[in-house]
Amino acid sequence: MLFVPLPFVVALILLLLALRLVRGAEGGRPHALFLALILAYGVQSVLVGLRWGYDIRAVQPFQALLASFIAPLAYAAFRSLAEDDAQRPARLWPHLLLPPLAVAALFLFQPAPIGPVIVTLFLAYGGALGWLARRGPDGLIGARLDGTLRSYRALVLTAAALVGSALTDMLISLDLDWSGGRYTPAMIASFNMLALLVLGAAAAAADSAAPDREAPPDPLAAPEDAADRPDGKRTAPEGTPSDESAQDAAILAALGTLMAERRLYTEIDLDLGRLARRLALPARRLSQAINRTHGISVSHYVNDLRVAEAQRLLAGTDLPVTRVMMEAGFLTKSNFNREFRRVTGTSPTAWRRERATAEPAFRKG
Repeated sequence: MLFVPLPFVVALILLLLALRLVRGAEGGRPHALFLALILAYGVQSVLVGLRWGYDIRAVQPFQALLASFIAPLAYAAFRSLAEDDAQRPARLWPHLLLPPLAVAALFLFQPAPIGPVIVTLFLAYGGALGWLARRGPDGLIGARLDGTLRSYRALVLTAAALVGSALTDMLISLDLDWSGGRYTPAMIASFNMLALLVLGAAAAAADSAAPDREAPPDPLAAPEDAADRPDGKRTAPEGTPSDESAQDAAILAALGTLMAERRLYTEIDLDLGRLARRLALPARRLSQAINRTHGISVSHYVNDLRVAEAQRLLAGTDLPVTRVMMEAGFLTKSNFNREFRRVTGTSPTAWRRERATAEPAFRKG
């Protein structure tokens, strides 16, 4: 019977996950960086299977090169959700090119420190992702607001997995030195494969909450709505008082007017960056105003409006629940059900049914 190492099974699962994203199971186009990340995890899993399943040591240089690419790629992917312009090549190429080039040079001239270098890369980029996560869900200003929390959890999970992978590599090195690698295969099977699966799932979750980066320019954004003025200074609502609470009130009033007039919350791809640009404010300033005034995140603020719209449609129309979901601004049923339950304590279907039963009784009374 042919022996199929567990890493090959993991690679197959990751490939299926990538195909699901390419086919657009949840709508939109896949985020290129997250898709590349899942494929890189899959290739790495195959290399691990060849090395530890069939003892093909010739793949080790490729393992090291790919590992030096995976950690910065994970950072670049999540950083692209944290800044509007983080995908510019000038910002990304040093992260994506320099580490693999450095490892390739070490292979040619001084291979001894390659292991510690890769461990350092994983620790550094895991720490960088952890630092990025300190801003909370509102720090991912490029993530769709109905999936911001999922992207944030994926970010935290990826940061922990990168650090965990680095620590596991350190344990493997110690095992190779002390016992000749007696426990290394078990450690590879128990953690590295689990880590690759977790990382792949996290990348897929973050991808599904990332808006289409190739979307056309926003037709409703007027020139005066640009977040940066020609002189490089940020604008603010006219007549903004100096007092912080009054400033927050003015921002929330402008946001409320914008939501009421343009119904922005019904836009499926709405994210914090786009919302802030409509108000000519820095994204962080807008999230601070909402946090301080309402005590909730921007995604909860917008999703509360979406749930209210869904309630209106469920009560006043005969539209199917899936159509109500889309009309209210949600893209996925899971997010819609979760947010609807968070606000109302029940599912959309149950809420409509309860509303329909309570209406005749109210009219009779």
